[in-house]
Amino acid sequence: MPSFDITSEADLVALKNAVDVAGRHVGNRYDFKGTSARLELNEKDKTITVYGDSEFQVGQVKDILFPEMEKKDRESTKRLDIGPLQSISGNKAKQEMKVKTGIESELAKKIVRMVKDSKLKVQATIQGDAVRVTGAKRDVLQEAIALVRKSVTDYPLTYGNFRD
Repeated sequence: MPSFDITSEADLVALKNAVDVAGRHVGNRYDFKGTSARLELNEKDKTITVYGDSEFQVGQVKDILFPEMEKKDRESTKRLDIGPLQSISGNKAKQEMKVKTGIESELAKKIVRMVKDSKLKVQATIQGDAVRVTGAKRDVLQEAIALVRKSVTDYPLTYGNFRD
Protein backbone atom coordinates (compact mmCIF):
# COMPACT_ATOMS: atom_id res chain seq x y z
CA MET A 1 0.00 0.00 0.00
CA PRO A 2 1.32 3.47 -0.84
CA SER A 3 2.31 5.69 2.06
CA PHE A 4 4.12 8.92 2.90
CA ASP A 5 5.42 10.64 6.02
CA ILE A 6 4.63 14.12 7.31
CA THR A 7 7.66 15.49 9.17
CA SER A 8 9.26 18.80 10.10
CA GLU A 9 13.03 18.89 9.95
CA ALA A 10 15.26 21.95 10.03
CA ASP A 11 17.92 22.22 7.34
CA LEU A 12 20.95 22.80 9.59
CA VAL A 13 23.29 23.65 6.71
CA ALA A 14 20.96 26.40 5.48
CA LEU A 15 20.48 27.61 9.06
CA LYS A 16 24.23 27.81 9.67
CA ASN A 17 24.68 29.64 6.38
CA ALA A 18 21.92 32.15 7.25
CA VAL A 19 23.42 32.84 10.69
CA ASP A 20 26.88 33.33 9.14
CA VAL A 21 25.56 35.77 6.51
CA ALA A 22 23.54 37.69 9.10
CA GLY A 23 26.60 37.80 11.38
CA ARG A 24 28.65 39.34 8.57
CA HIS A 25 25.91 41.93 7.96
CA VAL A 26 25.91 42.82 11.66
CA GLY A 27 29.71 43.11 11.66
CA ASN A 28 29.67 45.40 8.63
CA ARG A 29 26.97 47.83 9.80
CA TYR A 30 28.37 51.14 10.96
CA ASP A 31 25.77 51.58 13.73
CA PHE A 32 26.89 48.29 15.31
CA LYS A 33 30.62 49.20 15.37
CA GLY A 34 32.03 48.97 18.87
CA THR A 35 28.93 47.29 20.31
CA SER A 36 28.32 43.77 21.53
CA ALA A 37 25.84 42.99 18.72
CA ARG A 38 26.46 39.48 17.42
CA LEU A 39 24.87 36.09 16.67
CA GLU A 40 25.86 32.62 17.84
CA LEU A 41 24.61 29.25 16.61
CA ASN A 42 24.96 26.22 18.87
CA GLU A 43 24.53 23.31 16.45
CA LYS A 44 24.46 20.65 19.17
CA ASP A 45 21.59 22.25 21.12
CA LYS A 46 20.08 23.80 17.96
CA THR A 47 19.85 27.27 19.51
CA ILE A 48 20.58 30.70 18.11
CA THR A 49 21.65 33.36 20.64
CA VAL A 50 21.36 37.05 19.74
CA TYR A 51 23.45 39.53 21.74
CA GLY A 52 23.16 43.32 21.84
CA ASP A 53 23.66 46.41 23.98
CA SER A 54 19.91 46.94 24.42
CA GLU A 55 16.53 45.40 23.72
CA PHE A 56 16.24 47.61 20.65
CA GLN A 57 19.58 46.42 19.27
CA VAL A 58 18.63 42.76 19.79
CA GLY A 59 15.48 43.49 17.78
CA GLN A 60 17.58 45.05 15.01
CA VAL A 61 19.83 41.99 14.83
CA LYS A 62 16.75 39.74 14.61
CA ASP A 63 15.44 41.96 11.79
CA ILE A 64 18.65 41.13 9.90
CA LEU A 65 18.58 37.41 10.77
CA PHE A 66 14.96 36.54 9.92
CA PRO A 67 15.02 37.58 6.21
CA GLU A 68 18.30 35.69 5.76
CA MET A 69 16.72 32.57 7.25
CA GLU A 70 13.68 32.92 4.97
CA LYS A 71 15.95 33.24 1.91
CA LYS A 72 17.74 30.00 2.73
CA ASP A 73 14.82 27.87 3.97
CA ARG A 74 11.23 28.99 3.42
CA GLU A 75 9.10 29.29 6.59
CA SER A 76 12.10 28.56 8.82
CA THR A 77 11.27 31.41 11.21
CA LYS A 78 8.00 29.66 12.12
CA ARG A 79 10.13 26.85 13.51
CA LEU A 80 11.80 29.10 16.10
CA ASP A 81 10.79 29.02 19.76
CA ILE A 82 11.80 32.51 20.88
CA GLY A 83 12.74 32.77 24.53
CA PRO A 84 12.46 35.80 26.81
CA LEU A 85 14.84 38.74 26.56
CA GLN A 86 17.48 38.52 29.31
CA SER A 87 19.65 41.27 30.79
CA ILE A 88 23.30 40.31 31.21
CA SER A 89 26.28 42.14 32.74
CA GLY A 90 24.87 45.58 33.26
CA ASN A 91 23.05 47.09 30.32
CA LYS A 92 23.66 44.32 27.77
CA ALA A 93 20.92 41.97 26.57
CA LYS A 94 20.60 38.55 24.97
CA GLN A 95 17.81 36.38 23.60
CA GLU A 96 17.85 32.67 22.85
CA MET A 97 15.83 31.07 20.06
CA LYS A 98 15.48 27.29 19.98
CA VAL A 99 15.01 25.57 16.62
CA LYS A 100 12.17 23.06 16.92
CA THR A 101 12.46 19.81 14.99
CA GLY A 102 9.84 17.14 14.54
CA ILE A 103 6.11 17.40 14.96
CA GLU A 104 4.86 17.99 18.49
CA SER A 105 2.34 15.46 19.80
CA GLU A 106 -0.47 18.05 19.92
CA LEU A 107 -0.03 18.93 16.25
CA ALA A 108 0.35 15.26 15.28
CA LYS A 109 -2.94 14.42 17.00
CA LYS A 110 -4.60 17.35 15.21
CA ILE A 111 -3.33 16.10 11.82
CA VAL A 112 -4.52 12.52 12.49
CA ARG A 113 -7.93 13.77 13.61
CA MET A 114 -8.21 16.02 10.55
CA VAL A 115 -7.35 13.19 8.15
CA LYS A 116 -9.81 10.81 9.81
CA ASP A 117 -12.60 13.43 9.82
CA SER A 118 -12.08 14.15 6.11
CA LYS A 119 -13.64 10.77 5.14
CA LEU A 120 -10.73 10.06 2.78
CA LYS A 121 -9.87 6.38 2.49
CA VAL A 122 -6.52 6.72 4.26
CA GLN A 123 -5.13 5.82 7.67
CA ALA A 124 -2.92 8.21 9.62
CA THR A 125 -0.72 7.01 12.48
CA ILE A 126 1.75 8.79 14.72
CA GLN A 127 5.26 7.34 14.60
CA GLY A 128 7.56 9.19 16.96
CA ASP A 129 7.88 12.75 15.72
CA ALA A 130 6.30 12.00 12.31
CA VAL A 131 2.86 11.10 10.99
CA ARG A 132 2.58 8.25 8.48
CA VAL A 133 -0.38 8.27 6.09
CA THR A 134 -1.22 5.09 4.15
CA GLY A 135 -3.90 4.58 1.53
CA ALA A 136 -4.93 2.32 -1.32
CA LYS A 137 -4.28 4.78 -4.16
CA ARG A 138 -1.74 7.47 -4.89
CA ASP A 139 -4.50 9.97 -5.80
CA VAL A 140 -6.09 9.68 -2.36
CA LEU A 141 -2.71 10.31 -0.73
CA GLN A 142 -2.27 13.44 -2.84
CA GLU A 143 -5.67 14.64 -1.66
CA ALA A 144 -4.55 14.04 1.93
CA ILE A 145 -1.40 16.10 1.31
CA ALA A 146 -3.49 18.93 -0.14
CA LEU A 147 -5.86 18.80 2.84
CA VAL A 148 -3.05 19.00 5.42
CA ARG A 149 -1.21 21.70 3.45
CA LYS A 150 -4.33 23.84 3.34
CA SER A 151 -5.21 23.34 7.03
CA VAL A 152 -1.83 23.58 8.78
CA THR A 153 -0.26 26.92 7.89
CA ASP A 154 1.29 27.94 11.20
CA TYR A 155 4.07 25.30 11.22
CA PRO A 156 6.36 24.21 8.34
CA LEU A 157 5.74 20.59 7.33
CA THR A 158 7.49 18.41 4.77
CA TYR A 159 5.91 15.53 2.92
CA GLY A 160 8.36 12.83 1.99
CA ASN A 161 9.34 9.17 2.09
CA PHE A 162 6.66 8.41 -0.49
CA ARG A 163 6.44 4.67 -1.14
CA ASP A 164 4.34 2.74 -3.61
